[in-house]
Amino acid sequence: MEYVALTGISERVVSELRQNRLLTIEIRSPYNFMAALHLNVGDMLFLTHTSPEDLTGGSMGLVVKLLRHQVSTHRVTQSNEIYYEERETTSLRLQLDLKCVARVRKVLNSALGETTKVDAEEMPVYNAR
Repeated sequence: MEYVALTGISERVVSELRQNRLLTIEIRSPYNFMAALHLNVGDMLFLTHTSPEDLTGGSMGLVVKLLRHQVSTHRVTQSNEIYYEERETTSLRLQLDLKCVARVRKVLNSALGETTKVDAEEMPVYNAR
C-alpha cells in the first residue's frame, strides 16, 4: 500500500510509539514538515528512523493513523541597545495511533522538496525484524 513517509524520526520516538500505541510528536524538520502539512486526520502514514537518503526497499518502520493535526507558530524576540532580533518557528503537532509494523517494498518518491512516498507491506509480528 502507498504511504506518505516521515523519515529520520528518532529511535526513542519510534520505540515509545511501539510501546504506547498513541503518541503526539512535533515535526520541525523542513523535509518532514512539508510532507505532514498536507495530511488530513484519518490518513495513514509510514514512520521510520531511517534517513531520507538511506530509505530503500527493505527499510523497516511503523504504519500509523493520524488522529490530530495542529500547526503552531512561536516567536522569540531578543534586543538590546544595539540590535533587535526576531525569530519565528513553525511546527506541526501530530497525534499518531500505531497500526502495525511495516517494511518498504519500493520508494516511490524521495526527491528533495517533494513528499516522500513509499509502497510498504504490513509485517506480521512473528515476521518483523
